[in-house]
Amino acid sequence: MHFVYILKCADKSLYTGCTNNLEKRLEEHNNSKKGARYTKARRPVKLIYQERFRTLHRARAREAEIKSWPREKKLDLIDKSK
Repeated sequence: MHFVYILKCADKSLYTGCTNNLEKRLEEHNNSKKGARYTKARRPVKLIYQERFRTLHRARAREAEIKSWPREKKLDLIDKSK
């Protein structure tokens, strides 16, 4: 499985990413040098949204779609998932 996820950073900004191991990636974002440059400066981060995909291709396409959205549309997606 592959995951598209949204993190809420300490500065309240949002980060969207893609991985095949969500737990490991969240740990990297919060505690490792392997975390994204963007999140390293905005720790701690919290997982607030995720979607599952069978293929990397579909996950990457969805990640790109969500990244293109304005913040308000991302927040709507998150709110509707609760």
